Amino acid sequence: GGGARGAPGAPGGRAVAGGAPDGRSVAGASGAGAEVPCGGADGPVSPDATGSPDAAPARGGVELRDVTFAYPGATEPVLRGLSLRVEPGETVAVMGATGCGKTTLVSLVPRFLDACAGEVLVDGVDVRDWDVACLRDRVTVALQGAELVSGTVRSNLAWGDPDATDDEMWRALAVAQADGFVAEMPGGLDAPVAQAGASLSGGQRQRLGMARALLRGGEVLILDDATSALDLGTEASLYAALREALPRVTKIVVCQRVATARRAGRIVVLDGGRVVADGAHERLLAESDAYRAIYESQFGSGDDERAAAGAGFARGGDADGRR
Repeated sequence: GGGARGAPGAPGGRAVAGGAPDGRSVAGASGAGAEVPCGGADGPVSPDATGSPDAAPARGGVELRDVTFAYPGATEPVLRGLSLRVEPGETVAVMGATGCGKTTLVSLVPRFLDACAGEVLVDGVDVRDWDVACLRDRVTVALQGAELVSGTVRSNLAWGDPDATDDEMWRALAVAQADGFVAEMPGGLDAPVAQAGASLSGGQRQRLGMARALLRGGEVLILDDATSALDLGTEASLYAALREALPRVTKIVVCQRVATARRAGRIVVLDGGRVVADGAHERLLAESDAYRAIYESQFGSGDDERAAAGAGFARGGDADGRR
């Protein structure tokens, strides 16, 4: 790889240029469009002795090695010496308290941000040795606040793949559990969408953003709280459809809800800028104080989990009951 770049004492991480929704927009993904450089370079970067990144096998492996990241002006780093390996095709949920670095972590993978120290690798190649556009062809991001623009359902989905056919759009919508409400909209794919998706509910916006991300394709799919506005029944159907449609795609799921995290085979908990727990739900519940605290904050120490998870979430699409 390209080796460690920058230093723990560097002034802060930086944002790398991009320009379109979901996987290509820096500000929309990280809110850090004006970050100060900490290392790396915009645009194409020459490969190191490992060979051309473009020739790296497209498998979807992700690894962070001793990564530190600090925002400019911050007195403490958000991530400090963090290491994490995600195998190709694996589904991993990332949890932790607000501000623990979950979004920062996943923003390093497509180079929305660059680490101050350590290495971030995709398919064994340091992300700073990738052409940014090629890297983001492999790594797709769906956001909590899906960026929608004034136009139509079709024009918003076309950000994912400008050449997508109607059938491909409908298939992506079906996986995202969005085909039902789009079919009910006057005009279907040609139905109007207001700026920022103001004409849609939060869950509808998230599902359109998910469908667009699916059209982009790639070997790594990052879901950054991308289903937080969905009711648990719709969310369960969406993840089941993702498993069936994309069995070999690596999925990294940033989430707040234990019910969401349990859909992954592996849960990683962050605290203090480091990984403090890593494993399956039952193991973490028995062995991790940090995970148990998250669990009990949502379900209580003696409540029935299924009843708690289902309370107030009749399956209708959104957590507020809108389809």
